[in-house]
Amino acid sequence: MKKTVLVTGASAGIGKQTAIYLAQNGYTVYGAARRLENMQDLIPYGIKPIRLDITNEESVQACVDQIVLEAGSIDILVNNAGFGLEGAIEDVPLKDARYQLEVNVFGAMHLTQLVLPTMRQNKYGKVVNISSVGGKVAMPLGGWYHASKFALEALSDSLRNEVRAFGIDVIVVEPGATRSEWGTIATDSLLTVSGHTAYQGLATKAHTLFTRLSNNIQEPIEIAKLIRKGIEAARPKTRYVANELNSRVLLVVRALVSDKLLDKLIMGQLN
Repeated sequence: MKKTVLVTGASAGIGKQTAIYLAQNGYTVYGAARRLENMQDLIPYGIKPIRLDITNEESVQACVDQIVLEAGSIDILVNNAGFGLEGAIEDVPLKDARYQLEVNVFGAMHLTQLVLPTMRQNKYGKVVNISSVGGKVAMPLGGWYHASKFALEALSDSLRNEVRAFGIDVIVVEPGATRSEWGTIATDSLLTVSGHTAYQGLATKAHTLFTRLSNNIQEPIEIAKLIRKGIEAARPKTRYVANELNSRVLLVVRALVSDKLLDKLIMGQLN
C-alpha cells in the first residue's frame, strides 16, 4: 500500500522539493503551508495542498483530521515548517523570539502529538524532524533560531525512545546552508534587527560572510534525498547530515575542540 506523507512548509525550499520528490517516488503526499496559493504548482505532481498555520491549534487539528478522513492515516510526518530569526539576543523583541519557538518547536511537536495515536494503532510511523547543523553548533546573532533547533534535537531524542516500542521511528535531518528563500529572509533580517545597534559591526561582518557563502550552498533536492533515504531504511539512523563539506567539517570540529577554541574559530571568520 502507498504510504501517506504530510510535509509541512511545502510552499518553498526543502519542503516543496521534498513533497515533489516523494510524490515522484510513489508516495501519497499532502503538502501543507500557510500560503495555499504558493502550492498550486504541486497539484500536477499529484500532491494535495492543504492550508496550515502551524501556530494555530485549530488549523493543526483540522489539517490532521482532513488527511485522516481522506487517506485513513498519516504514515510519515515531515516536520519541515520553520524559519530563522537573526539578530543579537539583546536586540530581538521577546514576542518575536516566542514566535520563533512557536513555529519551529511547539508547532512541530503539536502536529507530532496529533499523528502519534494513529501511528501507534497501525504499529508503523515515521516522524522526520528537519533540524539543522545549527541544532548542534550555535553561531553569534542566531541565538533564538539555534535555541529552537537545539530544542528540536532534544525532543527528538526523547521521543525516539518513547515511541520505539510502537513501531515508530524518529529521524532527525540536519541540513547545512541550503538554497531557499529562508536564507535570504534570515540574512536580511539580521541587518534590520541589529544593523543599527551596539552589535552593528558584528552584524555587518556576518551579513557579508553569509552573502559570500550563499554562492556555494546545496540544493533542496539533496535534503529531499536524505529524507527518502531515512524513511525507506529498514533500520534508519537517528540522524542524517547533509553531504556538504562545510557542515560536516563544522560538526567534526564541534566534537573535537573545546568551547573556547570553537569560539575563537567562529569569531575568526567574522574578522
